[in-house]
Amino acid sequence: MWRFKRVDWLIGTTVLGSLLMVWLVLTGLDAVYQFMHQLGDVGKNGYTVLNAVVYVLVTFPRRLYEMFGNAALIGGLLALGGLAANGELTALRAAGMSKLRIAVSASGVVAMLIVCVVILGETAGPWGDQQAQAMELRLKSGNIGANTNSGLWARDGDRIINAKGSLLKHGALHDEVQLVDVRVLTFTPDGQVTRFDQAQTAVHNGREWILQNVRSTTLDNAGTHSSTAVSEHWDSRLNPQVLEQSLILPQYLPIRDLRRNIQYLESNGEKAGVYAIALWARVLYPLNVLVLVFCAMPFAFGTLRSGGLGKRMFIGMLLAIGWYFLQKAMVSFGTVYGIPPMVANLLPAVLLALAAWLYFRKHG
Repeated sequence: MWRFKRVDWLIGTTVLGSLLMVWLVLTGLDAVYQFMHQLGDVGKNGYTVLNAVVYVLVTFPRRLYEMFGNAALIGGLLALGGLAANGELTALRAAGMSKLRIAVSASGVVAMLIVCVVILGETAGPWGDQQAQAMELRLKSGNIGANTNSGLWARDGDRIINAKGSLLKHGALHDEVQLVDVRVLTFTPDGQVTRFDQAQTAVHNGREWILQNVRSTTLDNAGTHSSTAVSEHWDSRLNPQVLEQSLILPQYLPIRDLRRNIQYLESNGEKAGVYAIALWARVLYPLNVLVLVFCAMPFAFGTLRSGGLGKRMFIGMLLAIGWYFLQKAMVSFGTVYGIPPMVANLLPAVLLALAAWLYFRKHG
């Protein structure tokens, strides 16, 4: 029967210290890089240094979420590599502690932390990205604003436009933005409403905006007049490139928003695409991090016994980069050949877990 022992506390605290240090360094470097990038926009449309600082601060939770996997991998290798270099792992092995038990003790710390990281990624992370994207939208277009509760608002000449939501849609040549539940109010110069249009979606086909499933109501001295159309041309000066660049990327959305977008697309006969990929990446994130950290532990028992901090850092970064490209390759392969996103995201973790099982079965 497995019981918590003092050696588990030794391994756990060592891994925790290294993990937190690496996590802070990686996230801090990423934040500094983003701040320098934001400084290039200072002075445009009233964008100030304070706005740049706020942008970095509100996106910091998302950066913590993104960097945790790499920090857990590199921090775990640094911690156990240090114990191996000092001979402490050898002493633990001589005392009868198996390699599997040591790996489980190290991974247990990551498992406890990852609960908090997942909560962060579903709450503060998406909220901060919404605020940051709203700031960018105002920066790139002075007549467009975004509100997380009421959607996107824009002024287009004598019209006010509101879209309750926006989606990233796969186009023939490139991804494009699709506005959902669009309302357009047309005013006279003295502020009187003369027309109200409501459409299910608005899509830019590369040349013009097209409203789909439109209901139009005009107001004049004779009263109100309504008409409907399956689709119609929309003479709008909204810049689709600005909207696309300012759209919150699917990988930054919480699971509840991803599921809502997927349900909407599927109910309209469209493929979920990037939203399904992002959903399963979110759902399987804890498993992928734990498997990656667990499967990297064998390096601490061999490769990392000799060599200093630089060697352990190099191996950790090499493994992190290799894992990143393996996942991307599997997801891209699945997209091309029609493999379900769940399987494409799960397959790398399964392969690594199988390799780790074979190692611990052979070496104990």
